[in-house]
Amino acid sequence: MEFKHIHFIINPASGKEEPILSYINKAFAHSDIKWDVSITRKDKSISDVVQTLIGQTDLIVIYGGDGCVTETAAALQGTNTPMAIIPAGTANVMAKELAIPLDTLAALEVLTGNNYQIKTVDMGVVNGDPFLLRVNLGIMADMILRADPTLKDNIGQLAYGISAIKTLADAEPVKYYMEIDGKKTEETGVSLTITNSGNIGISDYTLQPGISITDGLLDVILLKDNDFITMLKVAGSTLLQNETEAVKHWKAREIVVRMDKEQCFICDDHEVTAKQLFIKVVPASIMILVPGSQIN
Repeated sequence: MEFKHIHFIINPASGKEEPILSYINKAFAHSDIKWDVSITRKDKSISDVVQTLIGQTDLIVIYGGDGCVTETAAALQGTNTPMAIIPAGTANVMAKELAIPLDTLAALEVLTGNNYQIKTVDMGVVNGDPFLLRVNLGIMADMILRADPTLKDNIGQLAYGISAIKTLADAEPVKYYMEIDGKKTEETGVSLTITNSGNIGISDYTLQPGISITDGLLDVILLKDNDFITMLKVAGSTLLQNETEAVKHWKAREIVVRMDKEQCFICDDHEVTAKQLFIKVVPASIMILVPGSQIN
């Protein structure tokens, strides 16, 4: 696919402090590709910008963190307009999932060169709201909700580690009544994740082996306990990429989760409260430009 026009959406609140406009200008100085830029503001959301660009440009490029990426994907879901990512956030989970360079100049080189491909990936929907990464309940949600914004600015992903330690100490098990592709099960755990992406934002490590954003399935991952031995097993499973009995893992197209009372959960980076979740996968619903060396 060749692009004649590219539109960049820039989030000025993203974690990186760099002359992004200068970088873009230099990258396309000797290119025939025309480009434009939109800047997000409090009164001008990414979704608002994307809606005006559908059908008006060949490629929408988002410069920002995972929140910006997921909002862009949600607005583009089901359209024929592809997106690209210039990672500029704290974790940059989707960029790592898709092997997109974290360095801005290197990511721009992917756009200006010929060594790229368009990858079609799945998304999910929870209670009518689309998500690209995952839905988190329990300690995985609390870890994100309790992370200190100042620490995130100063030490990046380590802020989530500090938050996780605090969260684990007072985690209470929750009973989940689930239907996984129509099969009913009752499970108790301290964390429940329904995920489209496996990457956890640290190098190439994934939540569990075998998770794919192109298989037309979502992965349901339950952490049963938060004791020391269990956490060691989970850490070993993540590092070595093998299964562990400390975690239950299902694959499914549709999942229903009911709880005894309302719980806060994270849908990508948005906090939501609900007592029941209706979740399904939407296969091949968004197109993302990735480095050409990848294999689908």
